[in-house]
Amino acid sequence: MEKLTVSPSPHIRSGASTSRIMLHVLIALMPAMVMSAVLFGGRALVLTSLCILSAMAWERLCCLIMKRPDTTDDLSAMVTGMLLAFNLPPTLPLYMAVIGTFVAIVIVKMIFGGLGQNFANPAIVGRIVLMLSFTSAMTNWTMPKTVTDAVTSATPLASDDKAYSYWDLFIGNCPGCLGEVCAAALIAGGIYLVIMKVICVHTPIAFVGTVFVYSWLAGEDPVYQILSGGLMLGAIFMATDYVTTPVCKKGKVIFGIGCGIITCVIRFYASYPEGVSFSILIMNIATPYIDMITLRKPIGAEKPKKEAKTDEK
Repeated sequence: MEKLTVSPSPHIRSGASTSRIMLHVLIALMPAMVMSAVLFGGRALVLTSLCILSAMAWERLCCLIMKRPDTTDDLSAMVTGMLLAFNLPPTLPLYMAVIGTFVAIVIVKMIFGGLGQNFANPAIVGRIVLMLSFTSAMTNWTMPKTVTDAVTSATPLASDDKAYSYWDLFIGNCPGCLGEVCAAALIAGGIYLVIMKVICVHTPIAFVGTVFVYSWLAGEDPVYQILSGGLMLGAIFMATDYVTTPVCKKGKVIFGIGCGIITCVIRFYASYPEGVSFSILIMNIATPYIDMITLRKPIGAEKPKKEAKTDEK
């Protein structure tokens, strides 16, 4: 009788490479970048370009110093730079943006071993460090098309009343970070990523759905909460990061629910009006434990047998 050997998964591999996946993400971010330029003018393009170029420069420099192969051609640094830029207000001084990319690339990514070894989403950590270090500059909001005049205004989440309609929030006619204000552009990018099978819908739906239910139970406007702040940007582009989120579908749902709960707790009960970045960072740290309880045992895999202890004479 012929004996068959069963090896652990994966048994089928796709032809997708890191650079190809990152290229799809960059394409998906294009609608948001175009809208940021339309809403905030040329300053948005300058800030985004600087973040992308400085992120790639930091990674290239790290590769030289650490004597590693150049990894800038995988486009991951470009994605990190663009995501960080989308989490910044349009009036942020340029040197602060460079500090943010330094934290994201050098501290969070390269020191831990490069792509695939980072414990958290680099762009999120970069944004949080900038928020804690330069709070005033990171909360200097302007209305769309008024960047040069530096007309400040409260973001939708920081307003005492609902100063903006659903339509304003959907198309981006409100103050906020470069890439988070236009929900329509972010949704379009998310649909593209799902069609191209770059991301699955489990985490975004769990994240947004949890915020909807929690907001409704807390007596808040669920639609307003979903369209405001960085929820769409975080749920679609940052909570779906391959490296720092759970592997299996059940884990992704748990991750999204956790993000939604923490986001609402910070928004409704803390002094800080936005909680998306902190929620994703906390759940990034919890990802290894989520994987431990949700990953299934591969068919054909056996636990390594413990060696019997021998008494030493």
